[in-house]
Amino acid sequence: MTSVNEPLSGGPFPGAPVQNAAFLAAHYGPAYRWLVTITGMVGVVSMVLAMTTVNVAVPDVMGAFGIGQDKAQWMSSAYMATMTAGMLLNAWVSGVLGERRTFIGALFFFSLGAVLGGMAPNEDMLIFARILQGFSAGIAQPLVMATIFTVFPAERRGSAMGIFGLGVVFAPAIGPTLGGLMIEYFSWRYVFYISLPFCGIAAIMGAFFMPTRPLAREIPPFDWLGFALLCVGLWGLMTGIADGQREGWSSDVIVLRLVLGASAAVGFVLWELYTPRALLDMRIFANLEFASAAVIAFIFGAGMMGSTYVIPVFVQTMIGFTPLLAGLMMMPAGLMLAFIFPLAGRLSDAMPASFMIIGGLILFAAGFALMVTADADTTFWTLVGMVMVSRLGLGFINPSLNATALKALPADKVRQGAGVANFMRQLGGAFGINLIVAFFEVRTRFHADALTATQDWGNRTTERLLTQMEHLMQRSGLPFQQQKAAALDFLATMVNTQAQMMAFSDTFIVIAIVALLALIPAALLSRSQQQSPVARLVLRRR
Repeated sequence: MTSVNEPLSGGPFPGAPVQNAAFLAAHYGPAYRWLVTITGMVGVVSMVLAMTTVNVAVPDVMGAFGIGQDKAQWMSSAYMATMTAGMLLNAWVSGVLGERRTFIGALFFFSLGAVLGGMAPNEDMLIFARILQGFSAGIAQPLVMATIFTVFPAERRGSAMGIFGLGVVFAPAIGPTLGGLMIEYFSWRYVFYISLPFCGIAAIMGAFFMPTRPLAREIPPFDWLGFALLCVGLWGLMTGIADGQREGWSSDVIVLRLVLGASAAVGFVLWELYTPRALLDMRIFANLEFASAAVIAFIFGAGMMGSTYVIPVFVQTMIGFTPLLAGLMMMPAGLMLAFIFPLAGRLSDAMPASFMIIGGLILFAAGFALMVTADADTTFWTLVGMVMVSRLGLGFINPSLNATALKALPADKVRQGAGVANFMRQLGGAFGINLIVAFFEVRTRFHADALTATQDWGNRTTERLLTQMEHLMQRSGLPFQQQKAAALDFLATMVNTQAQMMAFSDTFIVIAIVALLALIPAALLSRSQQQSPVARLVLRRR
């Protein structure tokens, strides 16, 4: 083990002693725990802000680059997917570079991605910037959690993680509103710059308070094949799903991507079962209780991130909210979560966690069932109430789900279980946005075709509408040759708007149904928790 007084260039200045956690704790005293916690929280909050602020900018980006939602959604889904992959790189990178270099390096590349995103001349550069940010966030977030966990004594780790979690929850609550402010008074490009001051502060503090270690003399082994299979699987499946409607679901390129992605995903699972240096311990899914919790974690992530994306887009494109109003609409629900999480944590100690999860899923589904009734006449506060119902459900699910997933495992598997559960939640978030947008595109085309088929000269209502529009165009002074074309263009706009409204309703229904389907693994979880202690011991040993 490295001595705390061993000279090395591991400190902020050449010749400084190795500044591991023990050295820094002795140097700064009891305050060091909170100094490193604040350092990590500032860095992570900047990354969480970047994850949520861009959602209110989707309509503006679509207009700026002339793209549809199938392209614009990559601002969120590419970030989530690469963050999921980056989390698996965290342990290896920090083992090679040490915590401090890894933390500051992640902040540097994250900031570079923010600058590139704000200056992006086209959607491809914008997506690349989000990929860069996602990888950086994936590496930094587990590092910060592990560092905070290490510097606190065992009896105070719960409180420390609770404070850290409060910061992570608070950032998404204010993120959409900050994004709306930037768009309202500046431009959608400034949404990417919000995180830069936080990154700068975190990097300066990290140079002094994050622990470090000597550079590794030998590069430790890493499961590069497994990581490559995961990346190929994510790329093939997500791009195939996103581009399916535009390219055609039976087109050669889409079929090839989906087959390649599915094959790589299966290969990843099989390889992780075989290799001794697995990125993810797949054998942990043999535990029925943990497997059920992991499935719920995937659906939780999909619902959380998918709804965070689709609701701001809906209220801006269909109801006419400004980005600022869309952000303000999301804020009360986000702030509510900050109060619900501690309460839900206490309730999960007083009653079976499966009851909390089932209740949370029902509330989440109810919130989106209410969203089906939303239209252009729905008031601001009615929408706020609908969002709060769904978020209340998520607030009851999250603490109980985390506790249940880890309690189901023996002590020597808890660390791996925490990583797998977090991976499943992030993976659900990536695919949630991807699948929701793809479903919305399919249903928009379906309703547009169905409505267009009814718009012929045998339809008296359509005929009267076109005649009235032509008269209005004539009164406005439009030349005769353009009156009919303008009337038909107005009709096409009405049909497309109605098709999108119906597609949003279908999307909200499907989100609610998926949440209700999650009651199946929740019921299995409840049944497993009611087993006898002997049966549960046998299950854990498996």
